[in-house]
Amino acid sequence: MWRRYRFLRQSPIFSTRTSSPVTLSLGIDTGGTFTDAVVMEEVEGRPRLLAKAKAPTTHDDLAVGVGEAIGAVLDQADCDPKAIGLVSLSTTLATNALVEGRGERVALVSIGFGEGDMHRAGLAETLGSDPLVTLPGGHDTHGREVKALDLSALDGQDFSGVKGIAVAGLFATRNPTHENAVRQALVAQTDLPVTCSHDLSPRLNGPKRALTTVLNARLVPMIGALLVAVRSVLEERNIAAPLMVVRGDGALVSADFAAGRPIETILSGPAASLVGARFLTGMDNALVVDIGGTTSDAAVLAEGRPIIDPDGAFVGGHRTMVEAVAMQTHGLGGDSAVTFALDGLKLRIALGPARHVPISRLAARFPQIHQHLDKQLATGLGRREDGLFVWQRRNDGHMADPAADRLLQRLGAEPQPVSAVLEGQAEHAALQRLFTRGLVGLASITPTDAAHMLGLHAPDDVAAAQKALDLMARRKGADGLRVAVNGGELAARILETVERRSAEIALQSAFLRDGQTDGLVDNDLVQQVLDGPGVEALARPSITLSVPIIGLGASAYLHHPKAARRLGTHAEIPTHADVANAIGAVVGQVVQRAERVISRPEEGRFVLSGESQVFADEKAAFASAEQAVREEAEALARDAGASEIVVRVICQERRAKIEGRDTLVEATITATATGRPSFKAQSVGKRAGNQP
Repeated sequence: MWRRYRFLRQSPIFSTRTSSPVTLSLGIDTGGTFTDAVVMEEVEGRPRLLAKAKAPTTHDDLAVGVGEAIGAVLDQADCDPKAIGLVSLSTTLATNALVEGRGERVALVSIGFGEGDMHRAGLAETLGSDPLVTLPGGHDTHGREVKALDLSALDGQDFSGVKGIAVAGLFATRNPTHENAVRQALVAQTDLPVTCSHDLSPRLNGPKRALTTVLNARLVPMIGALLVAVRSVLEERNIAAPLMVVRGDGALVSADFAAGRPIETILSGPAASLVGARFLTGMDNALVVDIGGTTSDAAVLAEGRPIIDPDGAFVGGHRTMVEAVAMQTHGLGGDSAVTFALDGLKLRIALGPARHVPISRLAARFPQIHQHLDKQLATGLGRREDGLFVWQRRNDGHMADPAADRLLQRLGAEPQPVSAVLEGQAEHAALQRLFTRGLVGLASITPTDAAHMLGLHAPDDVAAAQKALDLMARRKGADGLRVAVNGGELAARILETVERRSAEIALQSAFLRDGQTDGLVDNDLVQQVLDGPGVEALARPSITLSVPIIGLGASAYLHHPKAARRLGTHAEIPTHADVANAIGAVVGQVVQRAERVISRPEEGRFVLSGESQVFADEKAAFASAEQAVREEAEALARDAGASEIVVRVICQERRAKIEGRDTLVEATITATATGRPSFKAQSVGKRAGNQP
């Protein structure tokens, strides 16, 4: 049986900090569509919003969008930038990349893995065509070496074309010496970033840990570019405050810490939104749904705290080992690509998961888009590629993919109709590969365009949205019928689809919270409830949520109240719901954990994981484990940017009766270190020349 003791849990999200000499904090959230910024000030120890601002996220140069958002919010706050004592960043870039299947090409170096291990946890599928180097070596579950490490396969290995290397040993969490040796060899051989699996998770399940490490390596360049962009803007603005980043469990870590472990920032934005939702509404029990440009994220607040997913974050079809909020992330947002799927003979609207630039936004920047749309309208046809535009975002030189490389070389920075660029149907696949790698951008009809056309959003180029929607309305199913009479009807149906899908997302999260099966939301009766009963229906089933929905995101007011009514509840759309993530980024704490496992492979022998120390005495093993996790957790918290650190320890034991004696089978000792983010001590004042 398991026995648990010596544990006092505190929320890893909500700060209980007292008043500080510094009262100003800058919160930033970089999403797939917009970058939000807020300035918060503390009044009697409680933060309050002083100013907020938004700017488009500029994927080609993140510093531009970040700089515009920070500049705008500082102007609104009318504060001296030197008075900012803390900067905290949340982001959905890592989440969006996994949902959309994007990421850099990396190599995996596996140690002691068998062929069967590569096909567990979706590891081989996730690695895809990226290089795999298999090394002999490894340890057993007690940390004992089972085979000597052989590094010869690394000699002369060609790592050109990859942006990072993941290293994973089957039982490296029990003994990391082989992973460390491989890392040392790779650092001497290449200038690529190297990620070791034991640094990301203390758990067993080597294939799942390897998958997490591969994803981490793919995200290092992306998150690194974001941090460089933010730091450059802060330097330009004379803001010298510490930079923190929100992790997937809502806790804060220093930017340097996050740069090496970007996988921990998946669900960063959604986790920050939960913190912001709790802060803005004061609600303890609610279902939070945050709709952004690329994704919709749903999670449950219970007794004022978010629920942590015990199985690790699940994003974009990947079950990782990242400790994060139990969040359901779906490819539904304001910029989700609108496509059609065949439903019998008819075409039905499909949304996402890919994020495209809205046509209305593209035309506002490139007015010549109208000429292309007018030409397509003049044909009187409804073709698949009509209203779809492509451009080159970056060119890294010749690729190993000849078809994609030829297509990329034909593209420029100015958007062109896809129909004019592709040379045959075979290039559709090449275009998708370029988009997945982030080398090209795509623009098409999105829910944002539909809202613009119906007058529900502040407009970009409404006329362009109208033309593209009219083009899309011409599409025909196998029955030969148009999908809509005109663009206006299609726009209304697109928004209705977003509303219904939002209700489905909320309901699915509620089912999972209640322990129901993952596919229950697909049940025919449940789908009937979501659709609403027909006019002549005798039976009118219903489903009622027992808690309200907190709707977050710039378009929450459009979709979530109607979605809530489908579920027999109401939606709370708080003031400043559009910047909840940025607010949540600055009201958290630093939290770090360390873990050791004590195993008993035989009588009178206790093995401590990590160092693989062997003890003859059980008490000595426990004392050494507790000291090790305390020291490691505190050091991690300090590296992550914490001060005033408090460490608490939990011990879980599994014991059994063997020959009548109470005997230890295994024990897990975990230390949790919690602290305030370190503020830069500065006096607070208005801009230079103003009275403080």
